[in-house]
Amino acid sequence: MIGWFRSIYYDGLLYITNKVIANVPVHLMRLYFYRQVMGFSIGAHSYIFMNAWFDTKGKGSFTLGEHSVINQNCRLDNRGAITIGNNVSISAEVCILTADHDLQSPDYFGSERGVSIDDYAFIGTRALILPGVNIGRGAAVGAGAVVTKDVPEYAIVAGCPAKQIGERRVQALKYSLDYCRLFH
Repeated sequence: MIGWFRSIYYDGLLYITNKVIANVPVHLMRLYFYRQVMGFSIGAHSYIFMNAWFDTKGKGSFTLGEHSVINQNCRLDNRGAITIGNNVSISAEVCILTADHDLQSPDYFGSERGVSIDDYAFIGTRALILPGVNIGRGAAVGAGAVVTKDVPEYAIVAGCPAKQIGERRVQALKYSLDYCRLFH
């Protein structure tokens, strides 16, 4: 019986997070909820726009560095932990997955593998990042790319599956993102 109540609490909290809080048009209110109730670590001057979707709560499940932005309608499967560095720009409708199933397992065995995105990385609109991937410092992922393996520092990748198509020439990155929008 206790497990049943725990499930109602947990599922109810995720419902409130993803269907109510994610739609509150004031960032400071969402930020407070994400930090205080969900236990996420979110750095100063970082923003999570409306309609972000999370899969779990708890310290260590989601870390966002300083001066980073997650645009609207992103799916953030943080069951296996997502770590995002400083000055990272994640475009709209990006999907980051940290859990999957073994299709060859007779039990359909599930596993979780964290995703990390290092400082100054850029992730283009509707990119898909699969479990266990590390996006290196200053790397850029093209719009619609499906990232199945680690991306080296300063690499530019695109396609399905993502392949390196170039490299950022400027590697002494020192910009500071600040996408403050009161009602996003």
